[in-house]
This record gives sequence, C-alpha cells and structure tokens, in this order.
Amino acid sequence: MPFFLIFVKTKTSYMYEFIQRFHSGWAYLALFLLVVAVVNSLIGMFSKKEFTAKDRKIALFGLIGIHTQLLIGLILYFVSPLGFASFGQMSDKALRLTSLEHPLINIIGIALITIGWSKHKKLVTSESKFKTFSIFYGLGLLLILSRIPWSMWF
Repeated sequence: MPFFLIFVKTKTSYMYEFIQRFHSGWAYLALFLLVVAVVNSLIGMFSKKEFTAKDRKIALFGLIGIHTQLLIGLILYFVSPLGFASFGQMSDKALRLTSLEHPLINIIGIALITIGWSKHKKLVTSESKFKTFSIFYGLGLLLILSRIPWSMWF
C-alpha cells in the first residue's frame, strides 16, 4: 500500500475518533440543557407562573444544544464505519441500534422539540406555552433517552 494512502487512512481515523468523542461529550451538555428546559417548563406549568424571557432562553438553549448534537451526529454517521456499511447486518442488535434506531428515533425526537419551539411562538398565554414545551420537549427527550447507546457511553 502506498505511503500516502496509509497517511490518509490515519487522518480519517483520527477525524472519526475526534468526531465520535465530540458527539459523546456534547451529548452530556445537550441532554443537560434539554432536561433543564423540560423541568423549567413543568415547574412553570404547575406553578402557573408568567412566561418570561428567561423561560424562552432556557428553551432556546435546549433547542440549540440538541440541534448542534444532531449536526455532529449526522457528520459522524457519514464518516463512521457503523453508518451505511452496516445496513446489511440488521440482525445484530448493536449494529441496528447505531446504524438505524439511534439516528432515526433521535431525528424524530429533535423534530418534536423543533415543533414545540415553533408552536410556542404562536401562543399567547403563559400556561399554553409552558404546556407546549412540557409536552413536545418532554416527548423529544423521552425518545432521545430511549435510543442512546448506553453501552458505548460509559
């Protein structure tokens, strides 16, 4: 094998490793922001408090954090050997989780979070805004948590 091909393979390997670690590390921050947004919306809904700019920013940080995680995850999916290459091996539970279930379910969860953000902008009352965030962000968080490859995370 020519030397330059070895160098390219090594560079690709380092890039994949870096993106994978970044995706795993950023997940902690993204999930933390999302949990804070869900808890804040539940507290606001049950305590009947007024929806303020602080509440909007908390939800926005959750949205930005999870969209950044999606972007990193999509990049990782296309440079990963576990992405498209493992579609022929759906009988293996671990490969099916990383190549199909994790990306698909998380994209659905992030879509729900995005819908919740969009819907809140049209609402007038604080109660309806908190309720919308609680439902959509909560369902999105639940879907995301259900398809994290926990065995690879710890």
